[in-house]
Amino acid sequence: MEELNGYVEHIVFQNQENGYTVMNLVSEDEEIVCVGLCKGLTQGENLSLQGEYTEHPLYGKQFKITSYQVVAPKDQESIQRYLGSGAIKGVGPALAARIVKQFKEDTFRIIEEEPEKLTKVKGISEKKAREIAIQMEEKKDLREALVYLGDYGISNTLAIKIYNTYGMELYTVMRENPYRLAEDINGVGFKIADEIAAKIGIHTDSDYRIRCGIFSVLQKSVGEGHCYLPLNLLLEKSAELLGLEKEFIRPQISNMMMDKKLVCREECVFAAPYFYAELNCARMLHEINVTMPEKHQLPSQEAAMQKTLDRLAREQGMELDELQLHAVKGCIQNGLFILSGGPGTGKTTTINLIIRYFESEGLDILLGAPTGRAAKRMTEATGFEARTLHRMLELNNSLSDDDTKKLRFERNQDNPLEADVIIIDEMSMVDISLFQALLKAVIPGTRLVLVGDVNQLPSVGPGQVLRDLMNSRCFPMAVLQKIFRQAKESDIVVNAHKINRGERILLDNKSKDFFMLERNDVNVIYKHMIQLIQEKLPKYVDATSFDIQVLTPMRKGALGCETLNTVLQQYLNPPDSRKAECTYGDGLFREGDKVMQIKNNYQLEWEIVSRYNIPIDKGMGVFNGDMGRIKEIRESASTVVVEFDDHRLVNYPYSMLEELELSYAVTIHKSQGSEYPAVLLPLLSGPRMLFNRNLLYTAITRAKRCVTILGSSETVYEMIDNESENKRYSALKDRILELRGEAN
Repeated sequence: MEELNGYVEHIVFQNQENGYTVMNLVSEDEEIVCVGLCKGLTQGENLSLQGEYTEHPLYGKQFKITSYQVVAPKDQESIQRYLGSGAIKGVGPALAARIVKQFKEDTFRIIEEEPEKLTKVKGISEKKAREIAIQMEEKKDLREALVYLGDYGISNTLAIKIYNTYGMELYTVMRENPYRLAEDINGVGFKIADEIAAKIGIHTDSDYRIRCGIFSVLQKSVGEGHCYLPLNLLLEKSAELLGLEKEFIRPQISNMMMDKKLVCREECVFAAPYFYAELNCARMLHEINVTMPEKHQLPSQEAAMQKTLDRLAREQGMELDELQLHAVKGCIQNGLFILSGGPGTGKTTTINLIIRYFESEGLDILLGAPTGRAAKRMTEATGFEARTLHRMLELNNSLSDDDTKKLRFERNQDNPLEADVIIIDEMSMVDISLFQALLKAVIPGTRLVLVGDVNQLPSVGPGQVLRDLMNSRCFPMAVLQKIFRQAKESDIVVNAHKINRGERILLDNKSKDFFMLERNDVNVIYKHMIQLIQEKLPKYVDATSFDIQVLTPMRKGALGCETLNTVLQQYLNPPDSRKAECTYGDGLFREGDKVMQIKNNYQLEWEIVSRYNIPIDKGMGVFNGDMGRIKEIRESASTVVVEFDDHRLVNYPYSMLEELELSYAVTIHKSQGSEYPAVLLPLLSGPRMLFNRNLLYTAITRAKRCVTILGSSETVYEMIDNESENKRYSALKDRILELRGEAN
């Protein structure tokens, strides 16, 4: 660790949210580029920095800051330089010189303790004197807070979040209940709060600590897809986390229930928001699930509906079986209808006839899907514009990153969606929170059609909405099972259904679209993967090498997406003097790279431009799983421009590159809702809980024209035989059945 002292000559870049700063520091007449998290710094300030010198591949020698202190300037020259740097709004170099000439080394004390004396200086009124004093005090409060929190080992990044959340109340919070940090601040978990509390001296059996531990266990389970935990499991996990006996924990669960933080039903413990999310969804589903007062109720009118459907099917060149016709009629006659089925069973054809029928009746139709890629597929398949659910529900973007818990949509019960028919595809990806937001915006009398494949992986977020809806058997639905003649010609479709039924598939490479390359050496797999992407598959599936997607079950390991992306980048987008690069952490981004957004960011602005670079649409919000390519790296502005699949352009400052990762290879979970011309699956070995039938089925159904598995056929067969899925604790089905009983 090295120390560097000097003053800030110029701030090149500063992220106002997290404090990431690039600045020029003058130290002993030498100007040094320094980078790090230094929120609130302004030009002219004197600093003492701790860190180390690094060599940036593009920008050369830099000092990487790990911690810093603001040092009050003592000599007149330093004081004048600080005041005249622009740090204090309304004070320029000339005024700073007059202030320092008047008060000399006593300048800062005068500003802080006797600001009224500033009026002695020409050009300073009483009002201006107060403004100068307030600005100095604000900067002093932040700096003192950073020093105070730093004494407890809290990083500057976290300290800034704490200061922004609590202001000067932070001292009370830290003394009395630092566990509040875990509840109030994104990115602060139990472990960090517990470490802080231990340094402050809070006992391990403190009520605050036990409550925070319980809440932390439930929040972690939500991240794993659960809406609740069984009481015994919650006690067990909480005892393990806290290092306490269960008898200390059980009373606090009761207390949290009394405080309405938790809800317990039949030995199932929910964090309150998730219990009420499921309950609200169940109630709203029953309200929407009505028989529509349609003209097609009498036999003669039923015949008229059939005649219209026959005409539309002929015009569109559609051939529908009885189950598909049942589905279409169900959508016409019911307020809520669920349509499910695997690949090749005619879901798209059915949706198209549903749309054409309602269009012929003059009804307003909205189409939606959970992700941008899924919405794009729906648009291409139907010819009607489909939007992401976030855009359809008009996400409110006036929230900071730390306010995502308060996420809200402009479309809700007070401002419902203006449509007669709403069709949502890829419902297996919709979690309970997003589903609740959707239902709030749908009024009874609007038809809601939910479409999805229940055998796909469940949503990343909590719940298993589609499965619970279907398992409740309370709503009209159709499960399409017949594989149509054209689809039968595809071994991708045939094998997907065999896998879903637990049947063995042929891996003899006699197929036209399903191949198995038996390879047991990782380096050989790399070699053939690159060869297939660069040379073989683009011609075979009539696509570019960048359209071909590697899917893998894992993030880590030799065949995990992290390692694969490093290897694939080197060959598919190698270094080139004409391509700008930038590094972030251990990663490197290059112009032309495939990238993916890895978290929901509701504040990122995007725009779509015409061929003449004129903006034609703009908005906010980039979401987990959105994929694109790096169009440009602007070194002078320290930004990366990404063009996403739907032509949205987004500028990422270097400080936000942690939200992007390379996507030459992605996990199968991240591929949900997407479709690729060709998919490569490296499968050698992995954890049994992960390498299961459900995962293999999802991966194969992502491919449109070709699947190639590289690895072990034995592993493929083991995955087919492995029915185990990670159990999800969700109770939407129970809430639906409860309310149905009450209704009856």
